[in-house]
Amino acid sequence: MTRQTALVICPGRGVYNKTELGYLAKHHSDKQSLISSFDSIRADENQDAISTLDSAERFSVSKFTRGDNASGLIYACSYADFQSIDRERYDIVGVTGNSMGWYTALACSGALSAQDGFRVVNTMGSIMQDNAVGGQLLYPFNDENWIESSAKKAELESMVSDIQGLYISIYLGGMIVFAGTEQALESLEERLPSNGRFPMRLMNHSAFHSELQNENSLRGKTALPLTLFDQPQIPLIDGRGHMWQPQTVELRDLWEYTFGHQVTETYDFTKAVVNSVKELAPEIVIVLGPGTTLGGASAQALISCGWESLNTKKDFTDRQEKDPYLAAMGLETQRNWVV
Repeated sequence: MTRQTALVICPGRGVYNKTELGYLAKHHSDKQSLISSFDSIRADENQDAISTLDSAERFSVSKFTRGDNASGLIYACSYADFQSIDRERYDIVGVTGNSMGWYTALACSGALSAQDGFRVVNTMGSIMQDNAVGGQLLYPFNDENWIESSAKKAELESMVSDIQGLYISIYLGGMIVFAGTEQALESLEERLPSNGRFPMRLMNHSAFHSELQNENSLRGKTALPLTLFDQPQIPLIDGRGHMWQPQTVELRDLWEYTFGHQVTETYDFTKAVVNSVKELAPEIVIVLGPGTTLGGASAQALISCGWESLNTKKDFTDRQEKDPYLAAMGLETQRNWVV
């Protein structure tokens, strides 16, 4: 059997919701040792075990979307998914992620051990929860067929200079995630046309990837030493679209980016995906679970650069039916392609 080359994408916050409750128990009952190691780290911090959260009888938005719970839970699901990819069928040639997914990508690449990756995610999630600043808001600049409007994008970008305390947090396919103070986000909401779904506030999210996180960046650097990091074994693509090649990384630069720029500056997920496929030319893109929402943003990123003649949503869906290019492990049918 010929192995396919694969790019792996790790999701960030907001992907473990009511429909994902029990994800670990359902898909990863064979990884008790791994999950137990994460639970031990949580126990040392007097936090609910990841396995306990996952096995709850009902989903609580206020509890499960907290940074100190959501981050570790999502990491555990994503990293376990990564371990489930059939390596006899797929040669993983690169790994990237969205926002918090960068920490997961570090672990998947080998730059952090599984446990140290969890420590990083859990520590940063707790820091963000303890010192929550501002929030995030999502708004699209593409149409229903995922065709971008450069004019609409420019208009959205211009609002950052018009509204004090407002920042571009993430470029997410055909959408922009804004970060800002409460006052700035309220001003933005007043200016943005509402269509029922958007503008969308993101529950229990702080002003990630903005200078409002400067203090949390410093806290992260204090709590998480350089000694946690090692050379990646798989190419890593960060939130600038920069590729970190195995065995050539200056570890202090990687540490500095992870707890510096990555925390306080715009995270360009679109550029990360575009540069990944252009540099690595993978035969398939695998989006780790939990959840399915990042699949759409990943597809929109591919469309933004016309990758393999994908220019519209219809192009993408037609391709998926005939010769699938993207596998979202949060979808049962697509999961079966890769595990």
